[in-house]
Amino acid sequence: MIQFLSATGSASMTETLFTLLPMILIIVFMFILIYLPQKRQDKKDAAMRNSLEIGDQVTTIGGVIGRVVAIKDDTFVLETGADRVKIRFTKSAISSVEKLNMDKAPADKK
Repeated sequence: MIQFLSATGSASMTETLFTLLPMILIIVFMFILIYLPQKRQDKKDAAMRNSLEIGDQVTTIGGVIGRVVAIKDDTFVLETGADRVKIRFTKSAISSVEKLNMDKAPADKK
């Protein structure tokens, strides 16, 4: 095939380039469509996990809901339910975080 390309000259090279151009455009389009939005989402998830504080309500990827009671480097302890069961998770297991908002807490009535 290489001998065929070299024997026919530059017209064949141009045809080869136009044949490969749609494939190259599809690869670039797939990169833009899939990879870049996923990279943005990964940055948002990392920021959410790094902003975790004690008292935040967390939902894990397994569906466990509870309040954060302790945080270490890569793990946190979640307290669930009225029976106060404490479970240790890695930060990568966080699905969503709801921040504890003290401003909207109801005032004590006297």
